[in-house]
Amino acid sequence: MFRSQTYGNVKLKDIPEKLLDYYNKVKHYGSTFRIIIGTDSQNFSDTKMVSVIAAICEGHGGIFFYEITRQPLITDVREKLHIETNSSLNIATALVSEIEDDQKYEELYLNSTFSIHVDAGNSNKGKTKELIPELVGWIHACGYDCSVKPNSYVASSIAD
Repeated sequence: MFRSQTYGNVKLKDIPEKLLDYYNKVKHYGSTFRIIIGTDSQNFSDTKMVSVIAAICEGHGGIFFYEITRQPLITDVREKLHIETNSSLNIATALVSEIEDDQKYEELYLNSTFSIHVDAGNSNKGKTKELIPELVGWIHACGYDCSVKPNSYVASSIAD
């Protein structure tokens, strides 16, 4: 179950309708419309994962939906980033499938860019730099655009 500040609890299958409503409200701006999925996690006694679906009309705001799940503690950075990326890809695939299956979303689908944001960066001090090529390659192979830090604001800011 996803949550939204605007819509409350929302099932994944109902999110395309909310995205279409938002798209119809902002399409007159003629701005780029992005649907971005990102996941971040934090360790406590377990691992808390937050996945976000964000719709952004460049220069005119956006909306987002988030889902919080918990998993047994994941301490390996590589494993954690793979699980985060897999979660984002699974959500993106399910969302796109819902949108592709209904003709009423055709305009939304054709006028949106779909991408995955990964909470990994190129900092020499960070532990994730060496993982970026394989994560980006995986995401591109699945047919999505990809951004990493500092441009992966859905994963590194909203999901954080």
